[in-house]
Amino acid sequence: MKGTQTPTPHDAIFKKILGHVDTARDFLQIYLPADLLNACRLDTLALESGSFIEEDLRAHYSDVLYSVKTLNGEGYIYTLIEHQSTPDRLMAFRLMRYAISVMQRHLDAGNETLPLVVPILFYHGRVTPYPYSMSWLQAFSDPQRAARLYGGDFPLVDVTVIADDEIMQHRRMAILELLQKHIRQRDLMELLEPLVTLMFTGYTGEEQLKPLFNYMLQVGRTPSPHAFAQELSRRTSGYKEGMMTLAEWFEQNGNQFFFEQGEEKGIEKGIEQGMERGVRKGRLEGAMDVTRSLARKMLAKGFERQTVADITGLSEDELAKLDH
Repeated sequence: MKGTQTPTPHDAIFKKILGHVDTARDFLQIYLPADLLNACRLDTLALESGSFIEEDLRAHYSDVLYSVKTLNGEGYIYTLIEHQSTPDRLMAFRLMRYAISVMQRHLDAGNETLPLVVPILFYHGRVTPYPYSMSWLQAFSDPQRAARLYGGDFPLVDVTVIADDEIMQHRRMAILELLQKHIRQRDLMELLEPLVTLMFTGYTGEEQLKPLFNYMLQVGRTPSPHAFAQELSRRTSGYKEGMMTLAEWFEQNGNQFFFEQGEEKGIEKGIEQGMERGVRKGRLEGAMDVTRSLARKMLAKGFERQTVADITGLSEDELAKLDH
């Protein structure tokens, strides 16, 4: 045939013909599985816009997507008819991707339950019969295990119902699980004993302790954060290098305090340096240096002396010395 031709004439004619609702209705009456066909009200069959499919998928296939109401209330079944002229070993997986995309757009439209999406492959290639499985599970190296995983409940880790004694046996996960189980309900003081015990097991390193303690002090609750930090520092005084010092806690707490007052900018860098210095030294002398530095910054910002004393734990006499 002479002249300009459509780059994909097979796809073009397929979409043109199946784009008619009456034709699609006949197609589904012939090829839709009986149990699904019996649940459909084919008089409600409606062609859906191609934009229903995610943009990054649209270029990969030529789709015909129909929606149909079911006999049970306002439920929907979508049929996604895919045209293919060459075999594709992963075709079933591609269809699963498209189906999940349709489900997501259905939810985005304001629906609260997932619809059934029936992918149907229309094949007319040279290789016959179609050589690959239409079960997407067969694309896995272990289809039986995949069927068990995706055919049942997914694994659930609900720390709210795991006993503390059991959590304490979870090695490197224990401190995270314990904190996230109780962080909203319990006073941090009540968690001191198990936290100290877990730290001394040696499972949690410096790179994990810092974010864990930052999280605890930012989100946790206790009537006296100062007393909590002092008690934690006292109980872990013999802990290996990497333990967050009392000085570091002061700096972190001060940083949060300034943030709440809208004064964080300009002191953040100094606070970070103080935290790193406190971690490296791990000594009382270094802790006091950082605490005094924080106190000076707060006083310079115009905070009342009593507020500075409450935050840093410094006495009036110690604050007075900072004026010189």
